[in-house]
Amino acid sequence: MALSKVITEDKIEIVGEYKTVQIRTCTQILEDGVELSSGFHRHAVTAGQDYSNESAEVQAICAAVHTPVVVAAYLASQVVDEPVEEVVEEVVEETGEPE
Repeated sequence: MALSKVITEDKIEIVGEYKTVQIRTCTQILEDGVELSSGFHRHAVTAGQDYSNESAEVQAICAAVHTPVVVAAYLASQVVDEPVEEVVEEVVEETGEPE
């Protein structure tokens, strides 16, 4: 009778206008390979957030979808004083990156 604990990132999703990366982690308790119990935990990485402590797969996804334009648009959406469109236009002009 061998008990083991297996933790996997079983679902990674990209959602919303600002490409929030949602990660679902599954924790399973197994006895001789047969699942006795399992549970889930979710967390999210938003544009501009530090994701250096995430798995390599999540880091690669964040690097791909959290472009400078997306990060600027997300940060601008958090500030009431400046319209999102103006900030995105400024970043596009600076980086030459298409919207």
